Amino acid sequence: MYTDKEDVRIVQVEVVDESLMALLLLADPNLSLVKKYVERGFIYGLRDQDQWVGEYVLLETGPQTVEIMNVAVQEDAQGNGYGEMLVRDAIKRSFSEGYHRIDIATGSTGTQQLYLYQKCGFRMMSIEQDYFVEHYDEPIYEHGIQLKDLVRLSISRL
Repeated sequence: MYTDKEDVRIVQVEVVDESLMALLLLADPNLSLVKKYVERGFIYGLRDQDQWVGEYVLLETGPQTVEIMNVAVQEDAQGNGYGEMLVRDAIKRSFSEGYHRIDIATGSTGTQQLYLYQKCGFRMMSIEQDYFVEHYDEPIYEHGIQLKDLVRLSISRL
């Protein structure tokens, strides 16, 4: 279904269509939160064979700081390196635009995400206990464990 990396491109997205919104909600099921940061941020979509396969959102949080608010890859496309491609593109793009620090956060049960972000150079900065309990109406489960805590990571330009 998916091609080699030559047919893949990451582009800035101006209009969020239904398939892209489905990807955003895959990474963050809270529709109201997604809408808030999509309105204020910059969305980048990964296309393969003219379909959305992945995305990320960059949101400026300070004069020299940006946060990657959402990273998602279609479930049937995971394991093909698209997630790493998206994160590395976000890092390169952010530093080339003059940001000095990039933040990202994920759930404490997201072992694949934590591995990927650290592989790309992010370091753990803090844990916000009970974040998902307090900010989401429905409990979220990953790997059979209720997601409660948010892990914040950061990478800085040297």
